[in-house]
Amino acid sequence: MKVIKIDHIGIAVKSALDASKIYTKSLGMHADEEILEGKKLKVVMIDAGGTRIELLEDLDPEGTISKFIEKRGEGLNHVAFEVDDIYETVKQLKNEGYRVTSDPSQGANNTIVTFIHPKDANGVMIELVERRKD
Repeated sequence: MKVIKIDHIGIAVKSALDASKIYTKSLGMHADEEILEGKKLKVVMIDAGGTRIELLEDLDPEGTISKFIEKRGEGLNHVAFEVDDIYETVKQLKNEGYRVTSDPSQGANNTIVTFIHPKDANGVMIELVERRKD
């Protein structure tokens, strides 16, 4: 298992379009939008020069991002690290007693993702990201 880099910083927002304006219009960054149908999320990835900002808008009023915003308000949702082998990383973490919130699944931008429970990481949810090689 090897962490390659910080992949992105996830921010929970009510409206990805509204939230992206400061990054795109005011700061001149490039953004790409993607709908994750299976997860009922709108994702806007903003290129911040080596690291990306991920704006997460829930398309389901009962979804996890909607619940996060209801409980904590808009803001930092997670920090994502790119790993070389997500399945080996998950196996190692579980062997060390860390809780992973779900099996690895399809993420944005042709990735496989899963999360480490925030209670096991000092209150910060950590996303693990593996880029597909196909």
